[in-house]
Amino acid sequence: MRYFLLTLLAMLCLCQTVWGQQQPDSIRVTFRIHAATLLDSQRVYLSGSTPELGNWQPDKVALEYVGGQVWEKILYLKEPSVAYKFTLGSWETEATDANGEPLPNFSLQLEGDTLVQHELRYWLKKEERKVTGGITGTVRYHRNLTADSLKPRDLIVWLPPGYEKGSKRYPVLYLHDGQNVFDPATSSFGVDWRIDEIADSMIRSKRMEPVIIVGINNTPDRMEEYVPGTKGSAYMDFVVNTVKPLLDQSYRTKPSAKHTLTGGSSAGGIIAFMLAWEYPQVFSKAICMSPAFKIMHINYVKDVQAYTGKKRKLKFYIDNGGVDLEARLQPGIDEMLTALQEKGYREGKDYVWILDTNAQHNEAAWSKRMPRALTFMLGK
Repeated sequence: MRYFLLTLLAMLCLCQTVWGQQQPDSIRVTFRIHAATLLDSQRVYLSGSTPELGNWQPDKVALEYVGGQVWEKILYLKEPSVAYKFTLGSWETEATDANGEPLPNFSLQLEGDTLVQHELRYWLKKEERKVTGGITGTVRYHRNLTADSLKPRDLIVWLPPGYEKGSKRYPVLYLHDGQNVFDPATSSFGVDWRIDEIADSMIRSKRMEPVIIVGINNTPDRMEEYVPGTKGSAYMDFVVNTVKPLLDQSYRTKPSAKHTLTGGSSAGGIIAFMLAWEYPQVFSKAICMSPAFKIMHINYVKDVQAYTGKKRKLKFYIDNGGVDLEARLQPGIDEMLTALQEKGYREGKDYVWILDTNAQHNEAAWSKRMPRALTFMLGK
């Protein structure tokens, strides 16, 4: 499963039930599983891509035991396309195949009231989850940074090869969803972007300029902080006026906008774009992987369309896959590309657009495309 933006759709859906009644624009979905290997007393949970499905929290939506090794949950969904999984209360106990591998996301394309049935026999045990890998290179941590109205979060700072041996200054790349950037052990689903390994290899082979990379961890308020709105504005202020000054004071950075980049995937992709667009005096480049420019109640395309000032000196890397949620993001990306062109931005010079039609919405896909992004932004 490993969809991370799928939570993006989640925070934007309105509650679909009023006093337990189905609303006209919602779809009644009955989720039913048969799990013969579980005890009758076992708690089983549904986790997926909308608030009704728990926003990918593994212990939020409990199914009800109805007898005969069957658990069931009736939900009213507004989204016609959803993804989901089943757990016993944590991602260390999710449903697996016969080989002990976590099952991929189930997905639904809904047109009317639906009964969904699954036969689940195997479940991961906490001690069985094996996360391999780790962090390549030197990292430093800054704990519990906060600002008004925002929950505290950690930063992880990756230093390029040779940093500790000289006095050279470096550009800085600020990445959102910091837990998923460097370390599979902290990544949401045990797969990270591998940007530490990728950047280390590209720097040592002289394919890109050495850069300090900062992972800014998300919080439970991620889906409000990473999209337009009050929390989004507060988060951008936090990055600009708390995080960046800390980095410039603590490390040998090149602090000008010319040498300051930001990046993210899914919801992190839109906040990266927003930071560059709204703070061009701070950021000059943004990596936007599978960005949610216009979907559900999000629409940042209109902000770019409405801009009438002088062309901003910005550079964008924008990409997307073509499977499931990626396909639903594509219309908004198309509109944003058109808006950028109308504002004078030229493909190949001011921005790069990459489409990987077979790619899903997950960290493995973003990791695969990361070398292209780094080459465009920092390549030699």
